[in-house]
Amino acid sequence: MNILRRFPANLIASRYYYTNRLRKTTLYSKISPLGNPKSSVYPELQNWVQCGKKVSVAELIRIVHDLRRRKRFRHALEVSKWMNETGVCVFSPTEHAVHLDLIGRVHGFVSAEEYFENLKEQYKNDKTYGALLNCYVRQQNVEKSLLHFRKMKEMGLASSSLTYNNIMCLYTNLGQHEKVPSVLDEMKEDNVSPDNFSFRICINAFGAMSDLESLGAILRDMERQQYMTMDWNTYAVAAKFYIDGCYRDKAIQLLKMSENLLESKDGEGYNHLITLYARLGEKGEVLRLWDLEKDACKRRINQDCLTVLQSLVKIDALKEAEEVLTEWGSSGNCYDFRVPSVVIRAYVGKCMEEKAEAMLEDLARRGKATTPDSWGLVAAVYAENGALDNAYKCLKTALGIEVGNKKWRPGMKLVTSVLSWLGDEGSSKEVESFVASLRNCIGVNRQMYHALVKADIREGGSNVDALLQRMEDDKIETDDETTAILSTRSPC
Repeated sequence: MNILRRFPANLIASRYYYTNRLRKTTLYSKISPLGNPKSSVYPELQNWVQCGKKVSVAELIRIVHDLRRRKRFRHALEVSKWMNETGVCVFSPTEHAVHLDLIGRVHGFVSAEEYFENLKEQYKNDKTYGALLNCYVRQQNVEKSLLHFRKMKEMGLASSSLTYNNIMCLYTNLGQHEKVPSVLDEMKEDNVSPDNFSFRICINAFGAMSDLESLGAILRDMERQQYMTMDWNTYAVAAKFYIDGCYRDKAIQLLKMSENLLESKDGEGYNHLITLYARLGEKGEVLRLWDLEKDACKRRINQDCLTVLQSLVKIDALKEAEEVLTEWGSSGNCYDFRVPSVVIRAYVGKCMEEKAEAMLEDLARRGKATTPDSWGLVAAVYAENGALDNAYKCLKTALGIEVGNKKWRPGMKLVTSVLSWLGDEGSSKEVESFVASLRNCIGVNRQMYHALVKADIREGGSNVDALLQRMEDDKIETDDETTAILSTRSPC
């Protein structure tokens, strides 16, 4: 489910690693690098066995689990299918449920239904029924989800909170938050104990509806349950909604309660609390938690540094952000341009383009990768402030950076400003080189030819006719500005 995530998915960096300390070749080490979803892992599996190497069911199950966690569902399905077809593993209902879920993720619920229908009755239990329900919910098919849910209840297979949580997630993902509390009530009526996630979904629903009174009531109900173990994330989710509602004191109270439940090495938890305190503008708390995190988590991954940098920039604590960036630079972590980019963008936002450019130049000088859009941002600020010579230099650097198969496109306002200045100030050679770079990413336009013609006229105008012919060949018509530029040419 996509709800209640503490961070956007593209920013979460896992702290868990499948390591092989002896650097011994394993089946996992052969499969793991095959990141392209279009590539197949079948050849590696077959080759492993054909070479007489042993394979254990436990290892295969771990591989499927890890591939699922890394969202490599197609590869996970291939491994699971290979396990089943070769007879390496005799599937229990648990393995069938995992396989069914993977089919749903890769091929959709229709294929998952077919797999389910072909199962022997002995394998159709709460796990496989639940996996099929999850497929319906994931694709937001309300009718099938509810029919399947009712069938599970009639068969006595809806005895865990997971089944009800699925339906609450369905309503949440559809934006029908008002229907969530009734599912929680139904769960209690059916004598199924809600778990932490059940209450948290309901907290999220009331928060989304800005019903903080009901949110508080649900939180108190959760705290009263003797079987329930409160966790930091529940209080953090609640605090987020009190921040949204501008209930500052209550939010801070919940954040303190959340912090008290943090495990000592939970870097992800520290990161989340840091972002919430940043939303409150509490610089002191951000820095205090960062110090605690550094002490608790001896090794900070790049995501930790990204989180605190973004938080400090958000509350205008640029000096402190610079200090964190210096710490990161000497941390020994692998280089990731996203980290210094936070500070570079902060400089740009404050019109401190010279500092931003200096940082980019320092990174480039040390052989560290930068991105064309970062140079483009600096160029744009220079252009806005009239420093078009510097804008030209930064834009030229941006155009020279390779970004794989993706083509970076500078903004046309920036390009037009730089071309106009370059036509007046640059040499024909400089303009020709710059235009050649531009043509690779945005195609040719009239402003490029105007810059070329202006530069050539300043140098005597010997190539004007040839440029006009090129302009015609590129199907670009002259206009009044073209005529005005040509009128500056000295008569022969």
